[in-house]
Amino acid sequence: MDNQNCDPVTGVCTPAALTSFTEEATEVNPNPLEIVYVGDPMCSWCWGIAKELKALQAYYVSKGNEFKIVVGGLRPGGGEQWNEQFKNFLKHHWEEVNKRSGQEFGYQLFEREEFNYDTEPACRAVVAARSFVGDQELAFFEAVQRRFYVYNEDPKDVNFYQPICKEFSIDFDAFAKIFQDQATIKATHEEFVLNRSWGVRGYPSIVVKTEDQMYLVANGYATFEQMKSRVEAIREEVAP
Repeated sequence: MDNQNCDPVTGVCTPAALTSFTEEATEVNPNPLEIVYVGDPMCSWCWGIAKELKALQAYYVSKGNEFKIVVGGLRPGGGEQWNEQFKNFLKHHWEEVNKRSGQEFGYQLFEREEFNYDTEPACRAVVAARSFVGDQELAFFEAVQRRFYVYNEDPKDVNFYQPICKEFSIDFDAFAKIFQDQATIKATHEEFVLNRSWGVRGYPSIVVKTEDQMYLVANGYATFEQMKSRVEAIREEVAP
């Protein structure tokens, strides 16, 4: 499956090419040191690394560093034929992620007669939730992952997010309005363009941004200790 390759050795899911959105993204000025997670809620290795990222965020935020998410856009629009070949491909990768990371998976998805593996709505939901969840954005991201990977519900359906909104005390009608708004769709696609303009070619990717430089922390699955070691090395490198 050339359009969605998830490597069991590196723990990287390679995104599909963008074909329907070419507008340039606008970048905001970063803080002197910020950790940026580039991921997609429907990227299997992003689910695999979720616990490690949670630990990374907790550690560095507690020390006054900023942790941000840029949604990746693994397969915006989907379109892959839902046949036995594709289902077996996905199931095999999920089993590999489970074996390496211990993350839980449900496999009822593969009993569906039809499913479009479009990852744009799940990414858009994370963007839509930002105005509600504040510093709980990664937790919201993980809740979307869990509902898809464990319970195998469809993130393209706005009602998928109703129990998640309840969990985070978000007014569902307000969330649904923002989720379906064209401005949110545009903002989501801008992040797809942005991370590709950075040279990100697989998810999960974790980078450190300074005022004028970007440093790769991890591309693919990594443990908290591995990522922490790399961040500390970068900190020493950029120290004045």
